[in-house]
Amino acid sequence: MHLRWRSLAFLLALVLAGLGTAQAQVLSSRIWPARDYTRLTIESKSEIQYSIFSIKDPERLVLDLEVDELPAALAELGAKVAGDDPYIQGLRVARNRPGVVRLVLDLKTEVKPQAFSLKPIAEYGHRLVLDIYPAVPLDPLAALIEQSQKSQVAPKYNRETAKVTRLATVVIDAGHGGEDPGAIGRRGTREKDVTLMIARRLKALIDAEPSMRALLTRDGDFALQLGNRVEKARQVKADLFVSIHADSFVRPNARGSSVFALSDRRATSEMARALAKKQNEADLIAGVNLKGKDDYLKRTLLDLSQSASIDHSLRLGNHVLARLGSVNTLHKPSVEQASFAVLTAHDMPSILVETAFISNPDEEKRLNDSAYQEKLAKAILDGIRDYFAKNPPRPASPLALN
Repeated sequence: MHLRWRSLAFLLALVLAGLGTAQAQVLSSRIWPARDYTRLTIESKSEIQYSIFSIKDPERLVLDLEVDELPAALAELGAKVAGDDPYIQGLRVARNRPGVVRLVLDLKTEVKPQAFSLKPIAEYGHRLVLDIYPAVPLDPLAALIEQSQKSQVAPKYNRETAKVTRLATVVIDAGHGGEDPGAIGRRGTREKDVTLMIARRLKALIDAEPSMRALLTRDGDFALQLGNRVEKARQVKADLFVSIHADSFVRPNARGSSVFALSDRRATSEMARALAKKQNEADLIAGVNLKGKDDYLKRTLLDLSQSASIDHSLRLGNHVLARLGSVNTLHKPSVEQASFAVLTAHDMPSILVETAFISNPDEEKRLNDSAYQEKLAKAILDGIRDYFAKNPPRPASPLALN
């Protein structure tokens, strides 16, 4: 009898040890530095309990993790801090006490941290996310004005009125980023990388125009909430919003460029509906803290001014689509519509450009070619020029020079 109890106790100990091991199993760790904020991600097989607090003089951030051992994925985290990280000076990891591993982040400045847990989704397991924001939020309008003041391009004058024509503001949104790679081609090309390269090229072309200036929603590899992409454009009172993507499809022979605008009713096709659904789920994959946030899409669609914005979005989309047709096959001959969350700004025309199908081996190869990226960016610029020729920017703007 005594032997039986000892056996049961031994089996129970093995079970508890197994549970402890599963709870403590950290799979990987990542750091995504960016001007907007730095993100630290710890991925594990099960949810990790944690606590966080700050220390002054000097500025430090302490993250305690309830894990039994110090896994290699955490031990190597300090080496992943980039020298040009805007917020983290260094990172130390050590076992603090039984069952607790402590991360100490030495900071370059005062910050506002946000920590939250994410459930498994796509290829990710459980994730503990620590977002480190500046104590004073960055102002995209101030950055854009500073950029314009530094520009050596002379303002364009209207000969009839002798007044300076104001700069039109175009916000370019490079789709996906950070934890969200977007679609991935057969050769491993990630949509988030392609969209950023094309967005940077488009920005350079727009900035070279005497009457335009561009702002990127992201100029680095980091996640950005869909609503925040829209909000950045609204903060600078943008004249246009252009979101750049490179989609995938189950069939590798799907090909061609497409342009989409918002729909406040039904999607114009099943493919447009499915694409909008996939793009709107980007927040979940990227790992955004949605606690306490309402449905931005539903709120915006209630605005009665949305109809005028959609009408101009279709005009802009048609001009861009026509120009893209000279560079690539068009997947559809007209602008399609669906409920894209990233296109919900009611006070500016907004379009989503699917430059090509990254799932098509031929198009994936071209998307990696710098000359082809430049052609796509030039086509989008030409479409924007065509739109402004018939629909001049409204007089009021934070960047008006007259």
